[in-house]
Amino acid sequence: MTQYDVVIIGGAIVGSSVAYYLREEGFTGTIALVERDPQFTHAATTLSCASIRQQFSIPENIRLSQFTLGLFRRLKQEFGSDADIGFRENGYLILATEEGLPVLKANNEAQQAEGADIVIEDAQALARRFPWLSLDGIAAGAFGRTGEGWFDAHAYLQLFRRALRTKNIDFVQASVTGIERQGDRIVSVTLDNGERLEAGIVVNAAGPNAGKVSSLAGIALPVEPRKRSVFVFEARDRFDDMPLVVDPGGVYVRPEGSVYITGGAEDEEHEGAADPTDFEPDWSLFEEKIWPVLATRVPAFEAIKATRAWAGHYDYNALDQNAVIGPHPEMSNFIFANGFSGHGLQQGPAVGRAIAELIVHGGYRTIDCTVFGYERIRENRPYRELNVI
Repeated sequence: MTQYDVVIIGGAIVGSSVAYYLREEGFTGTIALVERDPQFTHAATTLSCASIRQQFSIPENIRLSQFTLGLFRRLKQEFGSDADIGFRENGYLILATEEGLPVLKANNEAQQAEGADIVIEDAQALARRFPWLSLDGIAAGAFGRTGEGWFDAHAYLQLFRRALRTKNIDFVQASVTGIERQGDRIVSVTLDNGERLEAGIVVNAAGPNAGKVSSLAGIALPVEPRKRSVFVFEARDRFDDMPLVVDPGGVYVRPEGSVYITGGAEDEEHEGAADPTDFEPDWSLFEEKIWPVLATRVPAFEAIKATRAWAGHYDYNALDQNAVIGPHPEMSNFIFANGFSGHGLQQGPAVGRAIAELIVHGGYRTIDCTVFGYERIRENRPYRELNVI
């Protein structure tokens, strides 16, 4: 049996960020970073659309993403002169019908209060800004002029993983199969190779697997995998000024080099937990739901050629589509960093910093994440994020 001061379950962007910022905050204890898929073949981090936005409905989510935006701005200072994640700052454009306009405006008020560079423009203004866009049925859109866009998820994750190699972190390739409790404390983690890690603190950063990991400790956590398919297509026309456009029905599209990527047609209200081994794209979504929306919203996309697709899993919080961050109220050495519901990649560094501050200093210093605490889960008290894409 090996003893660690902190065992982090999950080594993708959230878990790696926790380990990174623990060292940055001066933590000198032993750290194990447990990851079952060290190539991240099926990780939510690497199978996402790798984008960042401030267009959320609640202040805390805006602040978490703004922290990561700040990291992007000082990337070379943080990780070295060769650090590059290909950040393309083309913005988000979230469209609304007349019916959805009040929510769009309320969200924008929260964004403006946090200093986000998001403007609401009516259909006429959007038509002048983006002449390739059809505004039929659209009353207005919220456009991120700066601070929003997309990037290379693999390069982003590898910056953290590479940095951790110099920070005395033990990388453990294994799955967690058991968590031992004694009274109100977690005392050890059991791995699928039979090894047992004695733990002073356990951080659950297991992504879509977080609910299962929590259940090993006898803790209910409504976080489950939800499959999301992403489709790549070619089109004759190139729109270099295209932001990530989100249709009122949820379908999104953005450029990616010489092609485009699209998705977002899943029925969240009626879908259930995904088979954690199912990574097959659902082509019927593209053919039946996405393509008709693309052709309506961007007339040049009436003639496109789908070329490939992939599927990943969201770590979906079924209660309120918001993260669960911080210690368990009774088992204070079991800490959550879960349930991001599709925005964990952009918020991982901020949450890593928050968890590190909690462990090292006993409280949040940079961003107060108290509203994301587990208490609301236990009390069935949603703190709902409205802009889930």
